[in-house]
Amino acid sequence: MLQVTGLSKDFGGKPALRNVSFQVEKGEIHGLLGHNGAGKSTTLGVILGMVEPDQGEAFIGGISVQKKHSAALRQAGAIFESPSFYEYLSGWENLRILVSYSGRFNAKETRAVVEKVGLTKAIDAKVRTYSHGMRQRLALAQALVPEPEILLLDEPTDGLDPEGIKWFRDFILGLRKERGTTVLFNSHLLAEVEQMCDRVTILKEGKLVHAGKIGDLQGDTHIYQAEFEPWAEAAAFLELNGVQILGRGRVALPPEADPAILIAALVGLGVRVSAFAPIRRSLEDLYLEITTQASPTR
Repeated sequence: MLQVTGLSKDFGGKPALRNVSFQVEKGEIHGLLGHNGAGKSTTLGVILGMVEPDQGEAFIGGISVQKKHSAALRQAGAIFESPSFYEYLSGWENLRILVSYSGRFNAKETRAVVEKVGLTKAIDAKVRTYSHGMRQRLALAQALVPEPEILLLDEPTDGLDPEGIKWFRDFILGLRKERGTTVLFNSHLLAEVEQMCDRVTILKEGKLVHAGKIGDLQGDTHIYQAEFEPWAEAAAFLELNGVQILGRGRVALPPEADPAILIAALVGLGVRVSAFAPIRRSLEDLYLEITTQASPTR
């Protein structure tokens, strides 16, 4: 549904993107991750045709954004950076004007979207009276009115309270289930990304450091919480058998290792094993491991 190939972009001699390539499959929810300044918003800007890349191209539904801007973006809806509205107009008047900029305004279809995002009661009120969460819902309604094949969302949960974040998660998952909508969004809320996304792309200093399924980040190594006595004797034996000691209380087993055989061998050596249990690393753990490694080379 979306393909990004070889994107590079400098701002005043400072690289924002360095040969970034990834793809988002039709019907998937895809997270774009990275620290501030990693290149997430620049990437979305290129995909939306708002930032001209120095090199590379973005394709939506096989159509080049850079060569056929209008045709490519006809398939997309977006929230990019902070949504802006006419404060002195109602939510409905804003939708009528903003949707008309990019296509035909259909009142019946728009009312249905307004109801779907939960703004029916507030849609005729002035936008200046809206809370942050209501503004995000209005922006989402604007993005959904054209019934896009793909949604591109820039920090859509930024500033929302826990209730608003849960609403957004349930809404996006429901949208994918009902319509098969493809979604690409960036976020700092890694727990939410883990619950929602099929795959993630991680950027660091403008360079791609991971693209794939969240499960792929786990790799082939299995992490265990362990308690041995004496620890030094157990650690020495485990290292001889290919086990990595991550610190007192945590070890990493290679895929071919059988935990039961290792524990039996330790007991046979007189080591007391009081705990040995697998640890499920969260997306936050894996993300921090990747992004705290050595900086990408230019």
